[in-house]
Amino acid sequence: MKMGKLGVVIDKWMTDYDLDISAVQCWTSMEEYFGVVPCTVMSMMSNGLHSSACEVDVVGVVGMHALRLASETPSALLDWNNNYGADPNKAVCFHCSNLPKHFFKEVRMDYQAIIAGTVGKLNTFGTCVGRVKASPMSYARFSTDDLNGRMRGYVGEGQFTDDPLETFGGAGVVEIPRLQQLLRLICERGFEHHVAANLNAEAASAVYEAASNYLGWDMYWHRAEALN
Repeated sequence: MKMGKLGVVIDKWMTDYDLDISAVQCWTSMEEYFGVVPCTVMSMMSNGLHSSACEVDVVGVVGMHALRLASETPSALLDWNNNYGADPNKAVCFHCSNLPKHFFKEVRMDYQAIIAGTVGKLNTFGTCVGRVKASPMSYARFSTDDLNGRMRGYVGEGQFTDDPLETFGGAGVVEIPRLQQLLRLICERGFEHHVAANLNAEAASAVYEAASNYLGWDMYWHRAEALN
């Protein structure tokens, strides 16, 4: 009932103000004062092509929206979370989660495991828990270069795999060529830990073209092979 009420209010707000995307302060005030997590509502919005990013990640939802426009399919926002075994080109991408249903091999609603001990388990129902299905994918991250007053970002392609994974939330194993070089660039240039993803391997090139050549943003395209 609480999630239904929240969804109605957000839908009306977005319609009244002609909004296409949103970034939500998803924890912990909503759990403490309203008694529910907004994850499922956000998942439904993203699945309906109205991308919604958690943790008020405004530039994150811009990346989601760009990939969504390029592919005409839903996008998600994920964490670059940790390595996968000893394979230097594989990593675990995770959120706790509000991933759209389009991303899941299988999904169920559950309690938010990370903050249940802080705000009370009964106030955390509504996360989307499941495994991301195997699929080619594109990823993108935009960020603000505050010292120089301009936008910057990176894009690339990879694939979600069927490698075994035991965890909570919404998660998948991603394989990206030269992943260690990409992670080094993310750290050296101070990009945030969030990345937008889309289950379409051709969306990255369109996003790069639009952001770099049309908008004039400082963009890096992480290709399968390094350019000379």
